[in-house]
Amino acid sequence: MHPLTLSAKTLGITFIFFIFIGLPIAYFLAFYKGKFKAIFEAVVMFPLIFPPIATGFLLLYLLGRNSFLGKALNLEIVFSFKALVIASFLAGLPLLVKPVASVLESFPKSLIEAGQSLGKNRFEIAIFIMIPNIFKSVVSALILALARGLGEVGITLMLGGNIVGKTDTVSLAIFNAVYDGENERALILSVILVVLSLLMFGFINLLDSKRAAKN
Repeated sequence: MHPLTLSAKTLGITFIFFIFIGLPIAYFLAFYKGKFKAIFEAVVMFPLIFPPIATGFLLLYLLGRNSFLGKALNLEIVFSFKALVIASFLAGLPLLVKPVASVLESFPKSLIEAGQSLGKNRFEIAIFIMIPNIFKSVVSALILALARGLGEVGITLMLGGNIVGKTDTVSLAIFNAVYDGENERALILSVILVVLSLLMFGFINLLDSKRAAKN
């Protein structure tokens, strides 16, 4: 049960980060028109494009205790629960930011102008006008991002260390079980992930069908 509980805790914290960090990043990229936009987008998409194991190594190199940042900030991240959250967040972030930013970019300007005419600031317009209108798209992107974070192996392996009983998430527990010849345990954990994935996929399809019916 430990890998399941650990993965659930990791996804719970990751979900909060997606809401309070991921969505603002999506909003920023949707409306930022500066010359550095391509660079910001590349940084966000980096974990999706770059091999996860290499991304994990770079993070290990940057955030390790003996790194420049590690020594300067006295970081205690590597091989801890914090590492699992960072890995899950970075792995799923592109799948949240890109779809939400695309929807925001195509958001009707008339509704934004209507909010401005009523004296609403940008934060109020985003919270009370934009988010309610794109809520289903946001939820779909959140589910995809969480699913990606749940299945993350490469970054978690490098940054979290795969310490049994401490940083072994479900995906790493499957890897460990196969490596140790415990195929039955690996099969049970895999089936659990399959069921969770199907539930997420079904919920996304339900949201898409409702959105299509509404349009």
